Amino acid sequence: MNESMESRVDEQTTSRQTSQEEGTNHSWDQDSVEFSSQARRYADPPVPKRRVRLPVILFFATCASTFLAGMTNWQPLEAMINLFAWSSPAAMGIPHAFDSFLSSPAVEMRRDLIHYLAGWQSGLLYMAAMLGILFAHEMGHYVTALRYRVPASLPYFIPVPISPIGTFGAVIGMDGMRADRKQLFDIGLAGPLAGLVVAVPVLWYGVSQMDLSAPGTGSFKLDLPIAMAWMMQWFDVPGYEDGMYINQSQLNPFFMAGWVGLLVTGLNMIPVSQLDGGHVTYTMFGKSAHWIARAFLVVAVIFIISLGAYQWSLMLLLVILMRPEHPPTSNDNVPIGWFRYALGSVSLSIPLLCFPPMAIVAA
Repeated sequence: MNESMESRVDEQTTSRQTSQEEGTNHSWDQDSVEFSSQARRYADPPVPKRRVRLPVILFFATCASTFLAGMTNWQPLEAMINLFAWSSPAAMGIPHAFDSFLSSPAVEMRRDLIHYLAGWQSGLLYMAAMLGILFAHEMGHYVTALRYRVPASLPYFIPVPISPIGTFGAVIGMDGMRADRKQLFDIGLAGPLAGLVVAVPVLWYGVSQMDLSAPGTGSFKLDLPIAMAWMMQWFDVPGYEDGMYINQSQLNPFFMAGWVGLLVTGLNMIPVSQLDGGHVTYTMFGKSAHWIARAFLVVAVIFIISLGAYQWSLMLLLVILMRPEHPPTSNDNVPIGWFRYALGSVSLSIPLLCFPPMAIVAA
């Protein structure tokens, strides 16, 4: 009987120890599961949900603003002021003289409105060409980012209804810290190259339709970048002389869209901060690119003061606020190869070829 009782006690003790060990092992298993899940969470942060509504709204708003710019012969602000002035002439005065016995402010407003609406075809052509260039540029970034599985937002187009060009371009949000050196080079350069693929044919056709033999008029005129000046000489545009400005009345939708396309590309390829050119120079030269950015800012200040190109002051301020330094990639040691070095070196000439020094000036 004692032996049986002792055996029972031994069995109970053994079973109790076994259950404790199982409980201990179970708790360690739970801890390991929790630890591994946390490790995965920190190693692969969740991709934020891509916003769709706002990019779509901004896209259609930019369609409207560029259509308005083209329809009003790139004078949307003047058109809006004129129409508003006719609606309240006592407050703003009349835009132009008229015979009060034969007409009235309401009649004159309708006439001006019909005059502006007559340019709907020019508005559509400019809108299509302009949005095509910007869309190609941003899709170059977006598709390349998706290829490398770098989180990126849809393009955010920037409508500016009062601007002669109708837009300030477009941007995409991207987690550049998730891209390594080679990937960031490809993502940064894909946008400008894709935009130029569309902008150059658009500009080519626009230049082929130019005729500057008649004197131009208008409230503003365009300065031409080197690439456009070469193209004007290639086509032997009637009336064109090297270094001349193009008046507002001499523009056509394709020429204007191509000019804006080169301007946007030239600005984006400035070798500063997280602009496309900043991505390229950082992936090519590493931290030495910070000195390139600082040197560029010094040259930009000298350029603005010496030529009186104060229209670029706001752009310069924005670049300075962005900080000229470029953050590191996820892996700065990945080689980019000789081909990317060669392509990147050539791409650094894009601002020189595509950037118009004075841009838009008053006529």
